[in-house]
Amino acid sequence: MEIRKSKIEDLDRIMDIYSFARKFMAEHGNPNQWGARNWPPIDLIKKDIEEGTSYVCLNDKKEVIGTFCYMYGKDIEPTYKVIKKGSWISDTPYGVVHRIAGDGSEKGIGAFCINWAYEKCKHIRIDTHEDNKVMQNLVTKLGFKYCGVINIKEDSYDRLAYEKIET
Repeated sequence: MEIRKSKIEDLDRIMDIYSFARKFMAEHGNPNQWGARNWPPIDLIKKDIEEGTSYVCLNDKKEVIGTFCYMYGKDIEPTYKVIKKGSWISDTPYGVVHRIAGDGSEKGIGAFCINWAYEKCKHIRIDTHEDNKVMQNLVTKLGFKYCGVINIKEDSYDRLAYEKIET
């Protein structure tokens, strides 16, 4: 597998992957994270592509099989400024992975994408819906530490916040 920046020509395929992910999440006990709002909206993905924060994961045949948003910087994610029931490990600049999804065609797409992001900066934050046991298990397996709860403006569900930093 490999990672590259998304292109506007990838948009239809990216939206297909998100459609698959919404169905997968609903079938695995997490119908509210993206399904209730048909998240993420196409305008947001277009914006991610334009801003250079959208990435795709390619299989060995160079087919798009996964997608995510990756950003890096000091306080890059405003939502992370307030964390409840815990605290972040470090306040140094960090990378954040959002909207990660695979098409289910291969095992390990999520881990590959998250590990790619971690290799870029060695300090990653990620959050997931309280019902998203698949993602919680994945980030724990990858060495992330649970840090607390954050909230997003799009809905009232808690998001569990995780962080991994090289020490």
